[in-house]
Amino acid sequence: MCRGIARGLGVSAPVTSPTYTLINEYDGDRPFYHFDAYRLSSADEFDQLDAKRYFYGDGVCAVEWSERVAEAMPPDAVVIDIEPSEDGSRVVTISGSALEGALA
Repeated sequence: MCRGIARGLGVSAPVTSPTYTLINEYDGDRPFYHFDAYRLSSADEFDQLDAKRYFYGDGVCAVEWSERVAEAMPPDAVVIDIEPSEDGSRVVTISGSALEGALA
């Protein structure tokens, strides 16, 4: 999914998981910031990455494992939850207050 977001933003560089670096930054038509919160144990640790600077800057952010740092997420974040089904397909749920006006 993050590769698709990056391509949509005009990123031409290979998009890789930031599991060990925590944040990967990409240049495109708009900057793309790809976070991986899996190795973090709290929202405070996420805040130490200066996440608000990214969230309220000029780019687009994607946060994998955001449920681990839910308290640090902006109130208007769009959440895309992807769950595997027993038949091998995936169930995608999209939620967030920012969608309410867009879908009305």
